[in-house]
Amino acid sequence: MNSVDEAISTRRSIRRFLPTPVPAETVEAILDVAARAPSGTNMQPWRGYALAGAARDALVTAVQAAFDARDPGHAQEVQYYPDPFFEPYLSRRRAVGWELYGLLGIARGEAERMQAQHRRNFQFFDAPVGLIFTIDRRLATGSWLDYGMFLGNVMVAARGHGLDTCAQAAWTQFHRAIRAVLGLAEEEIVVCGMALGYADSEAPENTLVTSRVPARSFTRFDGF
Repeated sequence: MNSVDEAISTRRSIRRFLPTPVPAETVEAILDVAARAPSGTNMQPWRGYALAGAARDALVTAVQAAFDARDPGHAQEVQYYPDPFFEPYLSRRRAVGWELYGLLGIARGEAERMQAQHRRNFQFFDAPVGLIFTIDRRLATGSWLDYGMFLGNVMVAARGHGLDTCAQAAWTQFHRAIRAVLGLAEEEIVVCGMALGYADSEAPENTLVTSRVPARSFTRFDGF
C-alpha cells in the first residue's frame, strides 16, 4: 500500500482523544497542505479557526451550555441531512449509530446516555485542538463542493502527521453560540467542526471501523 492510500484508508472518525498537545506549527502545516485542494477558478472558499487551550475551552463551555439549555431556537442555517431519510441511506445511518452505541454499552431506549454521548461532540471528544470551518454565505453550491475536497485533505494530511480527526456536522446547530465566541462576520456560515489530535487507543469507541460499499456498486464501468 502506498503512503497516500494508507493515509486515506486509515482515516477514521475518532471519538476519544488523548490530551497530548499538538503544536501550532503542525496544525498550520496540515492546513497548508489541505489548501492545495482544487476549487473552481481557484476561489479557495474555506476559512478556519484553530483553537487550543483557553480558546478551545471557551468555545466548548459556550456551546455545551447552549446544548444543555435545549433551546428550540437553535437550528442549522443549512440543512445537512435529508428529511426524511430514505434507503439505502437510512439503513447505513442506523447501522453506524447502533454499532457505536454497542461498543459503548448503550442500549436502545437509553436516551440520557445517548444524549451524553452526543454532548461529547461539543468538547471535540477531548481532542486538544478544535477546528471550526466557515464559508461565505454569498457563495454558491460549487464552493460547497470544493470545500468538501478541502476537508478531505485536512483529514488525510493529519494522518500523514500521525494524527486523527473527527469531522463534526453537529456544531452547525449552535452557530449562534459559535458566532458570539469567535466573532464571526455576518456573512460566515459554519460548515462543520473538527476534532484533531492523537487517538486514545484504549477507548472502545475508537475500534469502530465503518464499512464501505465497493466501487462497482456505485459506478458503471464502460469501454474498458
